[in-house]
Amino acid sequence: MKVPIIILIEGWSGSGKGTLINKLIQGLDPRGFQVFTTQKATEEERRHPYLWRFWCNIPEKGKIHIFDRGWYQCILKEPYKEIAAHKAQYEELLQFERNLMVDGTIIFKFFLHISKEEQKERFKHLESDEASKWRITKQDWQQNKEYEKYYNIIDHMLANTCTQDAPWNIINAENKYIGHLQILKTVVEALEANITGKQIRNQESLNNISNLISQTTKHTTQILQNMDLSLYLTENDYNRRCKELQKKLEDLQYELYKKRVPVILAFEGWDAAGKGGAIKRLTQCMDPRGYQVIPIAAPNEFERNHHYLWRFWKAFPRSGHIAIFDRTWYGRVLVERIERFCSIADWQRAYSEINQMEQYLVASDYLILKFWLHIDKDEQAKRFQARQETPEKQWKITAEDWRNREKWDDYELAVNDMLSKTSTEIAPWTVVEANSKYYARIKILETVINALETRLNH
Repeated sequence: MKVPIIILIEGWSGSGKGTLINKLIQGLDPRGFQVFTTQKATEEERRHPYLWRFWCNIPEKGKIHIFDRGWYQCILKEPYKEIAAHKAQYEELLQFERNLMVDGTIIFKFFLHISKEEQKERFKHLESDEASKWRITKQDWQQNKEYEKYYNIIDHMLANTCTQDAPWNIINAENKYIGHLQILKTVVEALEANITGKQIRNQESLNNISNLISQTTKHTTQILQNMDLSLYLTENDYNRRCKELQKKLEDLQYELYKKRVPVILAFEGWDAAGKGGAIKRLTQCMDPRGYQVIPIAAPNEFERNHHYLWRFWKAFPRSGHIAIFDRTWYGRVLVERIERFCSIADWQRAYSEINQMEQYLVASDYLILKFWLHIDKDEQAKRFQARQETPEKQWKITAEDWRNREKWDDYELAVNDMLSKTSTEIAPWTVVEANSKYYARIKILETVINALETRLNH
């Protein structure tokens, strides 16, 4: 079935998570699973959004990833925090799970429960043996001492993050053998139910396709048609402004690094619109140790076996660094939509998934700038022809580029949809009039610099 599976094991300290995981994997093919232990975040992990390390470790289709503790640690490790303060975190964690499940991932969540007295006895037993005493920490004893306070936090978390598709399974872990059997029974029964129910869900999706098609053609905003593509700059004005702006950007990059501000620059546009040239002018005076240019091509087989956002999460920059994407996650609602590489339901859903992802990144202190480079069809034809006639640029033009021109109207509709549905206050699109390459490059430099200055002075 090529279904990705996540098994999350949470529980009290000393509840036997490691023992139960060991029993669980004994009947599994070691080539088909991987166990992840969520320890204190490393320096690299702390310089990324909290969910970054979990997104990086989601399973590919057909694999099982078992987490010894997981994304709920941001709540379980903070018993002193007011319960009300956890509500925003609940929604972020549930959204993470929803994104995976709607893409086909099955998530099992288990919480291993033991009493205060049982926990205390287990701590004493472990400390009595030199080979195991290292496993008990001051934090573990603190949890036992304040068991009631932790209990309230755990109880509230379980109640507010137990959903129909990813419910919490509370395991009585005082008897490890019974706990092991409970986990196995839950997983096996759920997988059997998933296999028999998959055909029903697929038929329901097919029944909804005609409705989804009708929705896509309504209320499309004509953003591109309103752009003035006659805007231009002379070569002299361009050269003067470009040098000034590049020097300013060089200084701002250093300030970003000092203040640990992570930046994402996302570039989309028509074929031959000038994305590569614009990125080159952006980076000419920047310190290469502080940025990375990430060219995005069609996903390979390994990437296709993951959630479509997985490969982008892995590439998001650490704090103080800049990631420049030459094509982006918006391929889901552009080329994948037009070429039917994903279902209608998939790309329709992607608008909200992308908005939620960007909202989470901005809440994690990221600055996101998105550019659509717009040219008209005649200008594209001229640039295609120039590439074919220039030996050192012939590699840039393919038969597929010419073929895509035949779908210009379809792509234009998709771009207008994308701009209207994903240009938000926190991550707006900047549409760049790019018939004049000089004008486009200066507009992009100015937009980036203004946004960086605003952020640094905030």
